[in-house]
Amino acid sequence: MSYISCALRAAAPRRLPAPWRSPRPFSNAAGPPAEKNVPYQKTLKEEGTKITGPSRPLPPSAEVVVVGGGSLGCQTTYHLAKLGVTSVVLLERDRLTSGTTWHTAGLLWQLRPSDVEVELLAHTRDVVSRELPAETGLHTGWVQNGGLFIASNKQRLDEYKRLMSLGKVYGVESYVLSPAQTKELYPLMNVTDLYGTLYVPKDGTMDPAGTCSTLARAAAARGATIIENCPVTGIQVKADDFGVKRVHAVETAHGTIQTPCVVNCAGVWARALGQLAGVHVPLVAMHHAYVVTERIEGIQNMPNVRDHDASVYLRLQGDALSVGGYESNPIFWEEVSEKFAFGLFDLDWDVFTQHIEGAINRVPVLEKTGIKSTVCGPESFTADHKPLMGEAPEVRGFFLGCGFNSAGMMLGGGCGRELAHWIVHGRPEKDMYGYDIRQGSSGTHHLSESLTDNNRWIRERSHESYAKNYSVVFPHDEPLAGRNMRKDPLHEELLQQGCVFQERHGWERPGWFSPKGAAPVLDYDYYGAYSQERHKDYAYNQLLADEYTFDFPPHHDTIKNECLTCRNALALFDMSYFGKFYLVGPEATKAANWLFTADVSKAPGSTVYTCMLNKRGGVESDLTVSRISPGEPGSPLAPAFQGDGYYLAIGGAVAQHNWSHITAVLQDMKLQCQLIDCSEELGMMSLQGPLSRAVLQEVLDTDLSNEAFPFSTHKLVRAAGCTVRAMRLSFVGEMGWELHVPRVDCVRVYRAVMQAGARHGIANAGYRAIDSLSIEKGYRHWHADLRPDDTPLEAGLAFTCKLKSGIPFLGREAVEAQKSSGIFRRLVCFTTDEKVPMFGLEAIWRDGQVVGHIRRADFGFAIDKTIAYGYIRDPAGGPVSLDFVKSGSYQLERMGVSYPARAHTKSPFDPENKRVKGIY
Repeated sequence: MSYISCALRAAAPRRLPAPWRSPRPFSNAAGPPAEKNVPYQKTLKEEGTKITGPSRPLPPSAEVVVVGGGSLGCQTTYHLAKLGVTSVVLLERDRLTSGTTWHTAGLLWQLRPSDVEVELLAHTRDVVSRELPAETGLHTGWVQNGGLFIASNKQRLDEYKRLMSLGKVYGVESYVLSPAQTKELYPLMNVTDLYGTLYVPKDGTMDPAGTCSTLARAAAARGATIIENCPVTGIQVKADDFGVKRVHAVETAHGTIQTPCVVNCAGVWARALGQLAGVHVPLVAMHHAYVVTERIEGIQNMPNVRDHDASVYLRLQGDALSVGGYESNPIFWEEVSEKFAFGLFDLDWDVFTQHIEGAINRVPVLEKTGIKSTVCGPESFTADHKPLMGEAPEVRGFFLGCGFNSAGMMLGGGCGRELAHWIVHGRPEKDMYGYDIRQGSSGTHHLSESLTDNNRWIRERSHESYAKNYSVVFPHDEPLAGRNMRKDPLHEELLQQGCVFQERHGWERPGWFSPKGAAPVLDYDYYGAYSQERHKDYAYNQLLADEYTFDFPPHHDTIKNECLTCRNALALFDMSYFGKFYLVGPEATKAANWLFTADVSKAPGSTVYTCMLNKRGGVESDLTVSRISPGEPGSPLAPAFQGDGYYLAIGGAVAQHNWSHITAVLQDMKLQCQLIDCSEELGMMSLQGPLSRAVLQEVLDTDLSNEAFPFSTHKLVRAAGCTVRAMRLSFVGEMGWELHVPRVDCVRVYRAVMQAGARHGIANAGYRAIDSLSIEKGYRHWHADLRPDDTPLEAGLAFTCKLKSGIPFLGREAVEAQKSSGIFRRLVCFTTDEKVPMFGLEAIWRDGQVVGHIRRADFGFAIDKTIAYGYIRDPAGGPVSLDFVKSGSYQLERMGVSYPARAHTKSPFDPENKRVKGIY
């Protein structure tokens, strides 16, 4: 038997602080090293002779072929069968679970700082604890022993209180406990250094073999075919008449299956499977480990523990514990072996030691407890610590369900259901944008190639995500890894003026401007791991660290100044990271009519704010579309084209998603038009505020009066000797213009505008100011208060829909059906008189009942109030009318404390919409 304390001393000859020091001298007489083995009584590893050849004959064709028989493959197959897809085949190269699923710790925590993830986890829990046993009569191995999150500081407990408030919206029972109450619940725990804990009684653990074999049986009973011992050797891809690549068949050593749809659930091996189809799968493989202890008296029925600050988890394993965590120097699995099945690595004690220290501190009896076995297996990790899901942009019909960052068991049920829905209906039911491979982890045009084919970027970001997996999720944090990949033309200019940059989709965009001067983002130092030297006096990192709070950040007043300068004088916003696309060609108007909810087929010179929907009426995007006239060949500002032309401007973080959505629609409709990306070739600066006209009139060679240049129009004009496209629009609710400028001219135009604005008090402002100003005016942010699971009617954007015209558009039927049957959830603006910071996920109470949660919140400096937007429902199940909104008494619950709130049916700032029209 090897003792935990011996393992600790063997790995670390340094003298350890008190709790881990043992009076016994370390000697090799402690016995042989622990064996490598998983702690489960039953695995699906074959005993005795290995069967050669597939476990059953291959069908000649299938509607869907799922590759990989782990958690995701089994869940997706089961949910496809539940949706009525009987011709679904699951191919596993060895036995079910043999890759990364068989050795997983199988923990399920119900609360995460994301509404969608809470819903996904709830479905997994329902599948393993209720649905499968009811359907098959079999026990999946689900154990509901509860979960306990440990907080050793105020920030951590604040985060748990946020989760508790969100849990109330979804009916997840949870309690914040004092150290004394925690000791009562878990007598073996050391609570002397605790701030408090969050107890979730209905969390639990899943059994990998039990879950996957039960899923396979339930799927087979519904007509699915599960074939083991059948490795995939190739994916046939064929181009259709329009040159679009589509999946044609799956090849194995034992035959070929014709199919239009393949689902890549191959875990660590997903990258290699993607290569067979020419699809890039941006994930990395790492060693992930835990150790299993000998029997511990008194541990039975204790909840699972996550001690985030010690980066360690303690999972109940009968009368023992499994102990693991996330270290800052994980080992990359460089050469992923094809033959690796039911395999484990030798545990590297030098890397693992840090977890033992934390575990012994939390449960001191562990110091005298033996280690029964070590479990160190491969897991796949991704750049943003989110799974890769959805249809790959390179090949239609090739879907991903991989890269689960060791959460494939607990997210499997929810994600398997969404993936099945995606395959059958073209889109998932929930807002899966954060997981969607099309949002920019991959892609065939240059918007994202620079990122996903960049191994340094994937490796750096995956390392940081792994190392920070247990860090508190603060509202304004930014990554330090994989930075400075895409800089806009004003980057150096703004950096010297104190710009603190945010990273979005590889772009560096202005966050806010620090009066302390330049704070550049430096090359990634791996937090000092792998013998890298840590940056000393790293100004940018210090500015981020200053904001690690759930109170108002220390830079609150700096952002206030940017906002009020915009409201009272004028501010310049560099928005160059925006996606800028041209939709041109003989059938461009036909495409625009179908894609966009608003009527955009107006005369050249018009600009229209519009949405794009999916066929369920959910909002896939909001953007501005400008009708343009043909220009010069090769000009990024006014390109030459045949037929009609439209210029699309889209937030840069979601540009790839928009590109993919439009491209898929054009392919499916087989329309004669082209989508051209000029995002890199053009910069964009927005000048906003009551003095914007006075300043720009000095710089532009055109009349800017309301009559000559009304709101929602655009023109090609001259500025500082350069041609630019000026567009009268606002993202902040002020009079203002956007200047779309060729890359080479951006600095020149910027300096001219700043020089002209100097005597009027012009200031630079960033996206933190835009967030505040736009919520104050009631403008939506896509993927915050406007998502693919929201409709324009629910979001208060009915005015963007051309329902009075007879023009069909994508999603129109769903919107009309909703209009006639009633709106059962509605986006509402709330303000609180108490100046308290909110960030989203707060619970909304109406007349003593929870009716929803906040999606997006910020502080509005002009009205001097906290502003929060969230969707509400009627608990009685009726439609949500404006009268229903107005008649309730509301409170917003933040971190367990409720604040009286007022509901608004119109924006509390400039409700008459005068300022954008220049009426001050």
